[in-house]
Amino acid sequence: MFKTLHSVDTEYSADSVEWCAQDDQHAEYFACGTYQLVQLEQGEEEDDETTKKRPRKGRVYLYHFETGSGALERLQNIETAAILDMKWLPAWSSDSGPLLATANALGEVEIYELLADEKQLQKRTCLALTAAAATAAAEAPLALALDWQRDGDAVQLVVSDSKGNISHLRYTAQGELSVVGTWNAHGFEAWTCTFDRWTPQRVYSGGDDCLLLAHDLRTEQRVWTNRAHQAGVTCLLSHPQHEHHLLTGSYDEQLRLFDTRAMKRTLAEVNLGGGIWRLKPHPKRLDVILAACMYTNFSVVQLDLKDSALTLLGTYEEHSSICYGADWHPSLSEDDGLTHMATCSFYDHKMCVSSVHLGCVKSE
Repeated sequence: MFKTLHSVDTEYSADSVEWCAQDDQHAEYFACGTYQLVQLEQGEEEDDETTKKRPRKGRVYLYHFETGSGALERLQNIETAAILDMKWLPAWSSDSGPLLATANALGEVEIYELLADEKQLQKRTCLALTAAAATAAAEAPLALALDWQRDGDAVQLVVSDSKGNISHLRYTAQGELSVVGTWNAHGFEAWTCTFDRWTPQRVYSGGDDCLLLAHDLRTEQRVWTNRAHQAGVTCLLSHPQHEHHLLTGSYDEQLRLFDTRAMKRTLAEVNLGGGIWRLKPHPKRLDVILAACMYTNFSVVQLDLKDSALTLLGTYEEHSSICYGADWHPSLSEDDGLTHMATCSFYDHKMCVSSVHLGCVKSE
């Protein structure tokens, strides 16, 4: 099912990969984010306080992948704070390029524009999530995850952080990025957050307190609480094709499917092993989901709502360290179901591009 085409040393630990699926013109670009603790000085001993104060550096790599020839080219290397998550946003107009939003270890959201003519990312703006993040008076939270949705002539973003907060941001076509509101949602790290794809004012979050929460953006109030997970809730997917359906990943290794109208029980569950950090539906086959299973592998899962089933189709086991980053190339051959994916892992600082055959997978 899988064939590794490229295996790249990212030098810093790799934890996120995002393919630019906003339009056909930019479909062969993808970004990889990295996270690296700065090395201790000679004679300095490691302890909890030292670890907290050690700066976390990172890089954003921009790649170009040619599907026809299979050639991979690294176009750019941007030095930055450690990257925890990133998402591509749509271009404002035909005259501008797609935007890449990153969440970093300084508690900031940075936004870059992809200039296709120059094959480069250009930084547009940067915003600290809290006042503390912009001063030395208090330790800034790490921005852990982000998601976005269009809102007329602007983009709304939600960002979760290491102090359990959820921040609501707004980015305008004029390049203005601002915080609309911030509230504390979880007692520990808020590992993940996402918009409901069908109810724009609703946001979901998951935390290390094992809670899955729904929030109303208009009031910043909690709508409901779900306690089905036996460990921290690490990733969420509001399904873009099926209304009311929410998939969750957790350190407890279970991939769960919920109907958000009836959260007392799951519709389906499957144990993928290793803890699940990311869930990515294929842009052309939305019921085929790529899962980054931290301590085991990358898994491809079929979602079947007719039978309320989650079926493991295959596992990609090229990586030997923590599997964090994964995403699909947006193209898919109609003849044989050929597509591509990018994956990355942490301590072995490895990024792979692979071909994947989905020809045997039924399409809903």
